[in-house]
Amino acid sequence: MKALVGLGNPGPEYELTRHNVGFLALEEAASLLGIAGERSRFKGIVMEGRLGDERVVLFKPATYMNLSGEALVELMHWYKLEPEDIFIMSDDIDLSPGMMRLRQKGGAGTHNGWRSIIQMAASQGFPRARIGIGAPPQHWDLKDWVLSRWDQDENAEGIREAIQLAAKAGVSFLKNGMQLTMNLYNIKSRPKKPAENENTIAPEDTDAV
Repeated sequence: MKALVGLGNPGPEYELTRHNVGFLALEEAASLLGIAGERSRFKGIVMEGRLGDERVVLFKPATYMNLSGEALVELMHWYKLEPEDIFIMSDDIDLSPGMMRLRQKGGAGTHNGWRSIIQMAASQGFPRARIGIGAPPQHWDLKDWVLSRWDQDENAEGIREAIQLAAKAGVSFLKNGMQLTMNLYNIKSRPKKPAENENTIAPEDTDAV
């Protein structure tokens, strides 16, 4: 059994904020898989389905972002999932807007959702898709930036494409596993931008998630 998880904050006021692109990617993955029928369980929203002969579960924590780990460990315990069985989609300020990057595992960086997950699960071994939202502009507070709306950004189309690409990578993870998925999708992850963005991709090899 495998799981897809999207990170975000619950409530309509957060729906289109940068911090919620993980939720949007999960919803896109559900659509690609034809899975519906949400239920409230494990401090979150659960959708179950099948992909071929395998049972799959899709999950959005209904805690606030900084408590994501509390919800995720309940899911893990119920379905007897290991970290490597769970593909998590989240925003990342260390990737330029429109980038999507896959990793087999890693640390939390500045991301409170990842910090909670790693602490509660006592593991960094979660496969993940990091959706670039860009760093806060000068004089912006980090919290204000991640809770601002991405759809009003000049890079909104690139972010939307990265969300869709993360969803496709999540479906590939369920079908093919993480290594093949990284081979297939990391090469597609760079946005069609001028060369100036080349200076922003170095963090992809760090633990900033």
